[in-house]
Amino acid sequence: MSDQTRRGTYGSSYDTNVDVNNNNNSTSRQTIKFMTAATIGVSLMLLSGLILTGTVIGLVIATPLLVLFSPILVPAAFIIFMAASGFLFSGGCGVAAVAALSWIYNYVAGKHPVGADKLDYARDVIADKARDVKERAKDYASYAQGGTTTGSTY
Repeated sequence: MSDQTRRGTYGSSYDTNVDVNNNNNSTSRQTIKFMTAATIGVSLMLLSGLILTGTVIGLVIATPLLVLFSPILVPAAFIIFMAASGFLFSGGCGVAAVAALSWIYNYVAGKHPVGADKLDYARDVIADKARDVKERAKDYASYAQGGTTTGSTY
């Protein structure tokens, strides 16, 4: 496209007869880009230096106050940290309880929440094992009383 002129399309806002690859136009464009970038870069560097200077001055002023009040500030910070973590833990437990109650409600209402199949399978396995234990207990009681077994092969 370096040898061609740019052609406009329907609704374009630039002049279709202008060669955008003109060397004079390209050089001035690069100069403007460089000047804009340099201005922004210098401004940001100046702002960064001012912020660093303000931070250092603030630390110099605050250090004696922090040293004087550290017997009060350290325990206060510890208490605030513990209280905040307690509130967060309590809130997390509350959210977990609401989620569990919502799952139980959906399960009881028959909406088949995620994991209901596993719960049903576990319930059936436990019921089967309970029946087996009941049969074994009957067999053992019958055997202990001197009777015959009912046919269990365990």
